[in-house]
Amino acid sequence: MCNCKQGRNEAYLHLPQIAYVGSPLATPWWAEANITVGFVFFLWILTPILHYTNTWYGLYMPISSRTSYDNTGKKYKVTKILTEDKVFDPELYKAYSPLFLSTTFALSYGLSFASITATLSHCFLYYRKQIWKQARRAMHEQPDVHACLMSRYKQVPEWWYAIIFVTMFAAGLVCILVWDTKFPVPWFILALVIAFFYVIPIGMIQAITNQQVGLNVITELIIGYGLPGRPIAMMMFKTWGYITMAQALTFTSDFKLGHYMKVPPRAMFFGQVICAALAGTVQLAVQSWMFSNIEGMCTDTQKDKFTCPSTEVFGTASIIWGVIGPARQFSVGQIYQALCLFFLIGAIAPVVGWALNKKWPNTWVRFINFPVIFSGTGLIPPATAINYAPWAVVGFIFQYVIRRRHFSWWAKYNYVLSAGLDAGVAISAVLTFFILQYPKAGEIGADTIQEWWGNTIPWKTADGLGTPMRKLTKGEKFGPTTW
Repeated sequence: MCNCKQGRNEAYLHLPQIAYVGSPLATPWWAEANITVGFVFFLWILTPILHYTNTWYGLYMPISSRTSYDNTGKKYKVTKILTEDKVFDPELYKAYSPLFLSTTFALSYGLSFASITATLSHCFLYYRKQIWKQARRAMHEQPDVHACLMSRYKQVPEWWYAIIFVTMFAAGLVCILVWDTKFPVPWFILALVIAFFYVIPIGMIQAITNQQVGLNVITELIIGYGLPGRPIAMMMFKTWGYITMAQALTFTSDFKLGHYMKVPPRAMFFGQVICAALAGTVQLAVQSWMFSNIEGMCTDTQKDKFTCPSTEVFGTASIIWGVIGPARQFSVGQIYQALCLFFLIGAIAPVVGWALNKKWPNTWVRFINFPVIFSGTGLIPPATAINYAPWAVVGFIFQYVIRRRHFSWWAKYNYVLSAGLDAGVAISAVLTFFILQYPKAGEIGADTIQEWWGNTIPWKTADGLGTPMRKLTKGEKFGPTTW
């Protein structure tokens, strides 16, 4: 949910985003059902059990928060464990506090562990023959009708892709070697190998379910154990290992759409490359302007509530994996060591689903997809039930009820409606900003349009204020006595 604090009256204006976790009109209902089941079980059943039993000292923190905490219940101050040279100091760490996460944040890491192993296990059990068959037939397979029609256009030469790869690889080396990133080149190559290795299994699942399993946590785990105490190196390894895979699948998806729409391949190639370079440049320019002109950006005290929830999650991850390191968080004897069991759970769960599918092949059991169940709630935090529950309801209405009862309407208008609604949200955001927020510092309509009980009262509750169940007295601490 996007929210902006307005003027002196502290009224809030919200743009509800049902599509926060993806368009519910573009994902098959059976995949949405898997995500909904995972959401209900992990967020509405398991999370309260873990929280109210004070697992991981959760009662001393909000049940769901995107930040990290010290043993006094305050936000973790990473500067207290760094030397003047911005290097992690174990002695300062022991003198300060271990790092604590809210219950949903900690559980999200466990689910990420499970999704990684579940992806490999699921693909091996369900798609190994198909992958092997297609790999053998790739070079001499007979073209289908789409390929025959596209053969009239000039194809993109392989050396074009090679030039892009070599150029970007060289740019990566420049970034690593010119600036003091503390990121060795072999780790850069390893990140690309991880991205290449996971493209096919994750691409298979995404093609069927419209849900992408993220590599962010597994890349953080690898670099955290391999190069602890290097937050910048961690973020670079994570970006190259995860985003390379994600962008490769996006590139492939766009080319597939162009293939079906009969767009010339070379035009698609140049469109992708030029737009990527343009978008990246514009984004860097806007980001630079924002940091220079928006006071207190991405802080809780920012006057316009420019709080950057996803960026805060990324920042918290840089502390966990890059500064302190996973060895002090997830290894034996550490606070969150139990989360490593999710690696085993993720590997075994698809085997159970596969065995059930073999026994009852023509029942609803065939729709069980554990990689989607584990990864579907990956946006929590900062997402909440406000994002997932409406998404599931809208998905059920359009992808199940309307599709079954009014298929001709659904086939003709469903995806057009999805695109129209997405465009409508974007347009309304622009209009809202320039009509209500920008003029007179947001004072226009502050007492009428922007302020009402629906967008003020929720932020005054214990949940909105992030009030923990157990409050500490002055000087009191929680957690282990040694770490």
